Amino acid sequence: MKFNEIESQLKKYCAGIAGAGGLGSNCAVSLARSGIGTLVIADFDKVEYKNLNRQYYFTDQVRMYKTDALKANIERINPGVNLVMHKLKLNENNIAKVFADCDIIVEAFDRDDQKEMLIETVQSKLRGIPLIIGSGLAGFGSNETLHSRKIDDTLFVCGDESTAAGDDLPPMAPRVCIVANMQANLVIEILLKKLTPGKR
Repeated sequence: MKFNEIESQLKKYCAGIAGAGGLGSNCAVSLARSGIGTLVIADFDKVEYKNLNRQYYFTDQVRMYKTDALKANIERINPGVNLVMHKLKLNENNIAKVFADCDIIVEAFDRDDQKEMLIETVQSKLRGIPLIIGSGLAGFGSNETLHSRKIDDTLFVCGDESTAAGDDLPPMAPRVCIVANMQANLVIEILLKKLTPGKR
């Protein structure tokens, strides 16, 4: 397919992103550059200086809400994307409402308990909607360990599935961005294989 054909198909779809940090901000930018029609992005946090080593923000956006800063950045890249931003903390009571119109959802949380909560909520309340999670992306090097894997009919994972972030193994831009772009790449692959938007 030529790019204009890919773009014309992707603009029919809506992708949800849970979190606008390292994974979420970079995944959103890649999807916007690829021509996704609508992005639904939820995050409650603000940009901090320590985020700038891996998140798609700039020094003059520090202390802005991530949803506001990311909206401004995406609008500079592709003003044709419909952006639905939710400045809130996702939980089991609001996830289904926030992502109800999405054809696919990307998980971009930092904490394992949040990841588990999102998986359980999506699979119980938004059945049939594909969910792509990130797992194992801290540190640097070891490109060969990064992969994507289908867990079941609607659940996929990108990362090395083992490397946990810590003081001695911080998340860094190269691996974070690789995994974020793996997620975006998988979103595009799944959506382009669908017959019609909204079909579960």
